[in-house]
Amino acid sequence: MAVRRQSVVLGVLLAPVTLFLGFFFLLPLLIIAVYSFLSPGLYGGVEWTFYHWNYGRIFGWADGLNEVFEPIYLQILWRSLWFAALTVALTLFLCYPVAFWVSRLSERWRLVFLFLITLPFFSSLIVRLYAWLLILKPTGLLNSILLWTGLISEPLEILYTPTAVVLGMVYVMVPFMFLPLYAAIDNLDRAQVEASLDLGANRVQTFFKVVLPQTLPGIMGGAVIVFIPSVGNFVVPDVLGGAKGLMIGNLVEQQFLSARNWPFGSALSMIIMTVVLAVLMLSVTRARKVGGHA
Repeated sequence: MAVRRQSVVLGVLLAPVTLFLGFFFLLPLLIIAVYSFLSPGLYGGVEWTFYHWNYGRIFGWADGLNEVFEPIYLQILWRSLWFAALTVALTLFLCYPVAFWVSRLSERWRLVFLFLITLPFFSSLIVRLYAWLLILKPTGLLNSILLWTGLISEPLEILYTPTAVVLGMVYVMVPFMFLPLYAAIDNLDRAQVEASLDLGANRVQTFFKVVLPQTLPGIMGGAVIVFIPSVGNFVVPDVLGGAKGLMIGNLVEQQFLSARNWPFGSALSMIIMTVVLAVLMLSVTRARKVGGHA
């Protein structure tokens, strides 16, 4: 009876969340999946006839009449994956040593730096990105400083380039990488580190044999949290990248809002979701392996 009562209580508690996710996540996802196999309407919307050429237009089995295979879509998908992976690598490179440094501070200063890390969440993303416009433009702050110091003789063309897109995404995603890393590093067993050094291991061996395995869950968590929104990001490329920084998220936005080709936009969206699910499954599998070895 007690077990049954607990199950009933748990079901009642989870019911609002389940209904919310089902209505606002699973149902729209199902609609997008159905739309991706329908014909585009002449003036937008969809026609209720089976039409698999939306995917053929991307992957190469287009009919050659109404739909033509264009490698540019695969190039944009590859660019999105590359930008997301590069964002993960750069945020990890920036946040990993800083997380170690912050974890060694006193309680008061740790709270201060954690507040500073989360401070960008208190302001609008659009406002922050337009601030980067003022920094990166040819007459902006960065070029002005470099010209004044004599490091360059003419302004650098950074804005509306892939470099600006990656820089903007790294700036946006730093807190998402830092917080999981800090949580893992803060729980690091310092006694094992000291024992490793006392037993003759050097700092490099201690890092790879003791520190890295213990902080790997934080690295994996931060990588997933950063990679998934980076793949489908369309705000940063739209503001800082222009045509040269077009990503698959921008392509989806264009298909739904400008081209009004909802089925093709849905197909692109399903490709993004497939990538996201693949990354999640890989991370879960890896986490289970790490947990099994622990």
